[in-house]
Amino acid sequence: MCKIKVMIAEDHQIFREGLRRVLESAPDIDLVCEVADGIEALERGKELAIDVVITDVNMPGLNGLQLVRELKRVKPGTAFIVLTAYDDEEQMFHALRVGASAYFPKLVDPDWLVEAIREVATGNYVVDKEVLTKSALKTWLLRRFRDIATVDGIPDDTMGPLSPREMEILQHLALGRSNKEIAHELGISRQTVKNHMTTILRKLDVQDRTQAAMFAVRRGWIRVQAGAE
Repeated sequence: MCKIKVMIAEDHQIFREGLRRVLESAPDIDLVCEVADGIEALERGKELAIDVVITDVNMPGLNGLQLVRELKRVKPGTAFIVLTAYDDEEQMFHALRVGASAYFPKLVDPDWLVEAIREVATGNYVVDKEVLTKSALKTWLLRRFRDIATVDGIPDDTMGPLSPREMEILQHLALGRSNKEIAHELGISRQTVKNHMTTILRKLDVQDRTQAAMFAVRRGWIRVQAGAE
């Protein structure tokens, strides 16, 4: 029997150990790698032959959505299951748009998680406890576009998780740094930082820098303690 090769990317040790026990109970699943950091997950994912990655949203290094987007570019055949403590349909929409095949709260039933691994490994998607084909997923995404991501009735392709650079700027912002300080840290101009901030506020549909930082922290996209001095 050809087993499904799985990697876990989760920085909470107790939860990671629980996932390991769940996967080890499935005879058709082979847990080949466990990592606790998004950057390490990206590096190992590039090196190893992995069918399915189970990733938390809130991780140091790269968050789960960034990991999906970056690893999917080099390993398009890999499926991703995103787990989060922040169960929100809009974030599920973001996760699926960047390349995830399934999205679950961390309270997901273990048996259903195992079944979802089997489904996404064959190319299917799991949304709201439904198993969807790629065609059905496109229909679901288009429907969500109309609900939350339209401007004058036209889908806005900029809607969704921030770019790696925007996430980086938002991380510095959450640490209370000014545009001047962020520009110095990143080696870019203050005008470039200002331009990125304008895009960040528009994408997140918030009014100011504080709201943007709170939005990202609540959803686990960034960590205030990461990089704190």
